[in-house]
Amino acid sequence: MATPSCRVAIKATPNASRNEVCGWLNDTLKVKIKAPALEGRANEALCEFLAEKVGLPRRAVNLIRGETSRQKLVELTGISLDEVRSRLDQRQS
Repeated sequence: MATPSCRVAIKATPNASRNEVCGWLNDTLKVKIKAPALEGRANEALCEFLAEKVGLPRRAVNLIRGETSRQKLVELTGISLDEVRSRLDQRQS
């Protein structure tokens, strides 16, 4: 059986006061990241933060597109999109 994976569109805001999942805007997840958009630090922090939030190891979260943009595409391995939504919604309430 194939390992589930999904891709999530992200609108990232670097240099925030704290790391925070702001919620879904249609199919795009809005995330604030404390790290600056400098030398890939915000991208790394984003992947680490998402992995922690959905309960995956860091290696299961990879940036596919948007290295220098606020609009990003992230692939999460070992989890379905429905499960990602469910886990993020649980942690926000």
